[in-house]
Order: sequence, then C-alpha cells, then structure tokens
Amino acid sequence: MTMSPSSSHGRLRFYLPTTVYEESLNRIRYLFDEFEDVIVSFSGGKDSTVIFNLALIVAREKQRLPLKVLFLDQEAELLSTIDTVRQVMHHPDVDPLWYQIPFRLFNATSTVEHWLHCWNPDDEARWMRPKEPDALTENSYGTDRFVDLLIKIMEVDFKDRKACYLSGIRCEESPRRTLGMTEHLTYKHITWGLKISARHFSFSPIYDWSFVDVWKAIHDNGWSYNRHYDSMYRYGVSRGKMRVSSLNHETSIPMLFMLQEIEPETYERMTARLSGIDTAAKMNFDDYFPKRLPFMFKSWVEYRDHLLKHLITDPAWTKLFTRRFEKQDVIYGSMGETLTRVQIKSILTNDWEGVIGYNNFRVGTTPMKLRKAYRDAQQAKTQAVETP
Repeated sequence: MTMSPSSSHGRLRFYLPTTVYEESLNRIRYLFDEFEDVIVSFSGGKDSTVIFNLALIVAREKQRLPLKVLFLDQEAELLSTIDTVRQVMHHPDVDPLWYQIPFRLFNATSTVEHWLHCWNPDDEARWMRPKEPDALTENSYGTDRFVDLLIKIMEVDFKDRKACYLSGIRCEESPRRTLGMTEHLTYKHITWGLKISARHFSFSPIYDWSFVDVWKAIHDNGWSYNRHYDSMYRYGVSRGKMRVSSLNHETSIPMLFMLQEIEPETYERMTARLSGIDTAAKMNFDDYFPKRLPFMFKSWVEYRDHLLKHLITDPAWTKLFTRRFEKQDVIYGSMGETLTRVQIKSILTNDWEGVIGYNNFRVGTTPMKLRKAYRDAQQAKTQAVETP
C-alpha cells in the first residue's frame, strides 16, 4: 500500500489510497475480532446512523447477529428522533437496548428549574411520552448523570465480558476532539477511542470522516436517516449547529427557536414538562444571545458582570462562574470582546459545568499551565497592591 505525504499546519500527513468508508469498515472488523461484545451507541443523529449501518454490515459478514444497539433515552427528544430510534430498534437484526431509566439532565433554559429529571416515576403524568414496551427501566448503576451512565452501563451490564461501544465522534467537529482522537493510544495501536476500564472501551471508527463523507455514505447507500435534518436545512441552520437530541441541553437552545413550527406536539409537551422552554422558544437567536451591546452598559464586561449578579441564583454556581472567568481573563484576555461574549453566552445558558464557556478555551492548554498562569497573575496583583 502506497501513501501520499502532505503537510498541513506543520504536521506531516499521509493519505491512503483507500476511502474513509473502506477504512472504517476495516476498523470495525478489527474490533469485532478483538471484543466479545460490540455495542452501537445510537442517538438518532447522522453520525450514529452511519456507525449503525457500518456495524450491521460487519456483523453480518462475521455472523455476529443480532447487533447490540444502545439508546439512552433523554425523554426530551424530538419525535423525529424517536421515530428514527424505533426504526433501528425494531430492525430484525438488532438486539435493542433501549434505556428509559431515571436520571437527570441540566436544563439550560431556566434559572429556577435547573434539572430535567428524566423518567422520574413521580412525574409520570407529565412524561413527554409513554415508555416503550421493551425498554430497560431500572437505574441500578449508582449514578444519575448522562455521561457517567454510559460508562456505568458498560461496567455493570457487561462486567464479565470484553466489550466496547461504537460512537460517531468525529475530529472535524472540534479541535478538542481532534486532540482526543489522534494524540494518545487507547487500545493497542488505536488512538480513536477511550479506555473505560481494563476490559471496556469506546471507539469512534469514523473519527476522520468529514460532514460531506457522512452524507455521501447515507445518500449512496440509501440509508434511512432522521428527517429533522431536512427541516433544519430548510430553516437555514448551519451544519455545525444541527442537533437532533436533548432539547434542553446548553447547545440545543437554538433548536427551540423553530420547534413550535417544526414539531408543535413536542413543543406543547416540552412547555408543560419543563420551565424556561416556552420563554426560549418565543425568542430568536439575536434576542437570546445579543449581538450588540445593550445601550445601558458601557462594555461587554460590565454586561457580563450584571448578568452574573442577577441571573445566576445559586451562590455556589456564582462562585464557579466567577473563578472560571477570572482564569479565562488571565489566559485568554487578548481575545477581548470575543472571550467576554462567550462568557455571556455561558451565563445565559446556565452553563455552570463549562460545556460552552470553558472546555473550548482549554484546547491545547494543560491544566498545569492554566493554574501556573493564574497563580502568577494573582501574585502580580497582590504585589501591585502591596507596593507603595
């Protein structure tokens, strides 16, 4: 096999004569040979649609049917997403693992009701929809957070098996993901994954696919996909902001601006289920996230501090935001208004965990460097005060 070298941003790259489609099939074949259980982590989105279909091809080749497909239902899902999930879960070659268990999701639309308690038995009358007849409904995993649950399900339900998840994470989506998928060995020669435990891993076989690669594979193979993408395309949503999952998530708020027109039934159920949804849905992007500095403030920093004082009602969260902003101002202060506006967006979405307003700024900067720079800045400030 010959390889063609190319240089990009100072890094040498080699391009194989095969396509990403062929390489991904080979990666999945390798994983089926290495692991007793290969589980597709499905979300109803375009990337997991590709993963599911590629894994199904390999499972048939290797006579490993039925293919295990896992969906952790966040309750506040689009009907089009649930329709897509049902189609996959009812496939004759699929072993469905549809988890509809109690856990909590952060609500980015309200300063009063901070959490959506998914599938809480006490809220059954207000559930977005009834549970599926064959769903797994008991949370026996010792955690009530989404990300932790995926790990705990692997450790508990597959504790005696060498098993792995297949996910649709792609480098193109963020520099952070590029670093995570290419810099460190996860399993033998593989970098495109995550080690969960000694016997459990998560892998992303389409990590090097582009947005175009994803849709080309869906189109060329005639694979069924979530039709909500068509609605978002008609509404002019940019490809990087297209989301089909978890309507109350920090990054999903723009989807609420069109929800009432695209899925009015979902809108009605969401407003009855969770506070803040109705307010967010009645606004538009420019009203929710101002592009112009409101006239009553002298600077974006003053506006940021005003929002932090009056919108964040939890004192512990206020402290978290304040410390984070102080560190960012030290490390990334040269970004000026750009940085401050991201911090404002973080406040407006109650992003106390730093999904929007923290992680993106940490790419390429180690925690040690952050702490050192912050300490140096604090020391310099103290010296300036003490110097007569």
